Amino acid sequence: MIPQKTILENLRTYDMEKIAIATLCSHSALQIFHGAKLEGFRTIGICTPDRREFYESYPRARPDVFIEVKKYSDVLSGKVQQELMEENAVVVPHGSFVEYVGAANLEDEFQVPMFGNRRSLQWEGSRKKVREWMQKAGCNVPKEFKKPQDIDTICIVKFSGAKGGKGFFLTTDERDYRKKMEEKIKQKIVSQEDAEHATIQEFINGVRYYYHYFYSPLEKDAEGKRGRVELLSMDKRLESNVEEIYRILAAGTLQELNLNPTYVVTGNAPQTIRESLLPEVYRIGKRVEEASQKLFGGMTGPYCVESVVTPDLRIFAFEISARIVAGTNLFPEGSFLSPYLFGEPMSTGRRIARELKNGLKQNALEKLVY
Repeated sequence: MIPQKTILENLRTYDMEKIAIATLCSHSALQIFHGAKLEGFRTIGICTPDRREFYESYPRARPDVFIEVKKYSDVLSGKVQQELMEENAVVVPHGSFVEYVGAANLEDEFQVPMFGNRRSLQWEGSRKKVREWMQKAGCNVPKEFKKPQDIDTICIVKFSGAKGGKGFFLTTDERDYRKKMEEKIKQKIVSQEDAEHATIQEFINGVRYYYHYFYSPLEKDAEGKRGRVELLSMDKRLESNVEEIYRILAAGTLQELNLNPTYVVTGNAPQTIRESLLPEVYRIGKRVEEASQKLFGGMTGPYCVESVVTPDLRIFAFEISARIVAGTNLFPEGSFLSPYLFGEPMSTGRRIARELKNGLKQNALEKLVY
């Protein structure tokens, strides 16, 4: 991994009065650009030609500068990196950024200062490490099975990386597991390597909630201590045909109808949770942040804990994303919780820009980037 010292040396070459916020034109880019503009930053969109027209069509979120690339992995080229640094760019990573460019490439080759701690990429990209992280934070986690022959209940099979649920499937025993995995490989939905590193996880029956947090090392918490966790919003993911498949179950079994439930994320829906559960949701976010400090030096900025709430109101955590998630796109003018923290509309994109702005004011930008 590129040493943080190298990134900070690059940052010191910047004109601090001309800092720009940059990201790939995908995922949550409109929200990031919009929030940056509200806080007075120049914006830079790294864009493929086929997407430029769309991002030019929304003037309040249109990047001030476009850097066109043939494919998003070209952001690793020396030419693009040099152009970003000449523009005094701080890059905000998001799910598409990580997926298209590659976490390992961002760790080892991308020398442009990024908002947040890039060490988190090693943790959020590994289901084994995420589980260790959640357990260290004291979260309830689903049971996991090391081998298909150990399966003794309904399970969901997952694959690593920011793939939006691609390839996930439910299974009930070893025979069913092997049959479905072979089909996924044959159809090239997943690779052999993906299959070898698949996670077999107990399926928790309940309602899914995705909690959006923000950690600021610059703000003080309720006790006056430096460092504040903010619970900003929450959402639910809309997953391909599994969201609607129940509507036609009455017509016959899935096998008879030749239907296969899929979990590819196609969108998001806003959610609120009963207020009596909010204290525990907040504590989960705080414990996850505290655990990250011990494991890899902590997070800065947005992160998400994905959960299921069971009928007896137990909260099971099953995923952590140490970056802005697409569910925050539902709240460009703020969420049901943000008014209690800010006296103005505050999206997660704007919250990132506000933190960078405060970092510049306090001469503390080096605490916010790596």
